[in-house]
Amino acid sequence: MCTLCELKSSAPLDSSTRWYPRRGFLLAAAATAAASAVPAWAQVNVGSSSTVRNLVPAETLENSARQQYSQVIADAKAKGALAPNDHPQLARLHAIAKRLIPHATPWNPRARDWKWQVNLIGSKQLNAWCMPGGKIAFYTGILDQLKLDDDEVAMIMGHEMAHALREHARERLAKSQVTSVGLSIASQLLGLGQLGNMAADFGTQLLTLKYSRDDETEADLVGLEIAARGGYRPEASVELWKKMLAANGNGGPGFLSTHPSGANRIQELEANLPKVQQLFEQARQAG
Repeated sequence: MCTLCELKSSAPLDSSTRWYPRRGFLLAAAATAAASAVPAWAQVNVGSSSTVRNLVPAETLENSARQQYSQVIADAKAKGALAPNDHPQLARLHAIAKRLIPHATPWNPRARDWKWQVNLIGSKQLNAWCMPGGKIAFYTGILDQLKLDDDEVAMIMGHEMAHALREHARERLAKSQVTSVGLSIASQLLGLGQLGNMAADFGTQLLTLKYSRDDETEADLVGLEIAARGGYRPEASVELWKKMLAANGNGGPGFLSTHPSGANRIQELEANLPKVQQLFEQARQAG
């Protein structure tokens, strides 16, 4: 296993608390209420996060993700699918991550203490994701089949980091809990009994979790800014999604089924390129 930080050992999770990286580009989120504030110097406009996310404890979500990530990596290693330390594509991912991670903390104070990890899994799937606490994985299929350059990879990584930093999964789960609790109360009033323990359903919620279009747009823009600050070409974001749109037209699997990649998304990115261009130029000048 090759990681940016040492993976801490932990007891295996039961099925009620396990984090499943089911969806392509899954970026789970966990952070404190302070993360709702956008950095004062931010160039993109994404507004504040919903406070409903506070119904799901950030630390609980991060712990669940860390343990499940450990299991995913262990399974990949057992199958001979985990890239070794000297794999050139893994080294490439690490180099990109090291340029993006320093720009993460202003978007979420908890990121200062995250033990960031990046692993590469051998698979034909067009897939990449990040779990709470900065647990990132790329599949070889997305790098090879789309023939991504470093700038395009940085846009994917920035997008996934943004989902975590902006607590999208935490918010989705919190809203799901509110709905379920409301249904449970109603059922009791009607004499229908308990609908079930919310904690026991936590893992199931993660399995069916989907981000809204607003979440996706926010992740696009925050990821764009993070990548630009890391010295990666902003235009690569548009080039990336054009590739994704073409792949989706050909029935591409993985994240393409859960991440809208239409013309509106590309137009939104194009409109924001001028906002981050200077950040990119400053980063390049600074080397």
